[in-house]
Formats: sequence, structure tokens, C-alpha cells
Amino acid sequence: MPIDQRNKLEEEPFDYQSTKDCIRVFHHHKMVTILRGKAMLKLDKQLENAKTSKEVQLLLAKITGHYKHGNERR
Repeated sequence: MPIDQRNKLEEEPFDYQSTKDCIRVFHHHKMVTILRGKAMLKLDKQLENAKTSKEVQLLLAKITGHYKHGNERR
């Protein structure tokens, strides 16, 4: 089963801004979360290792909680 069945990540709804002390994550140009400390360092490393823009979008979706909404089957 594909991760992004409805191709929402193709629209690239997420963006981020990295500063020396935090990473700000945006969803449709609205800031949804700020990461600092260990969480910031972990995401920064993952973003560096991401090979495609879809991987970046998936990482940002997971960190913000905008991931798997609706009627997912378990």
C-alpha cells in the first residue's frame, strides 16, 4: 500500500525554515510547529539525507502530525 495514496504530497503543502536555534515548519504557508534541541537536530539530519522532495514532504508531514488522517485501516 503506497504511503501517499491521494498524492497530497505532490502538491508540496509543507515548507520549512531553518535557523541556528530552531526549525519552523509551515503547512500551506502557515507556521504549524517549531522544533528546537534534539528534535531539531534529528529532523535536520533526516532532511539532509532525504533524496527527493517527496521524502522531505513526508518527513515534515510526520513531524507535524498531518499524516494519515481519515479512515485508515489497522
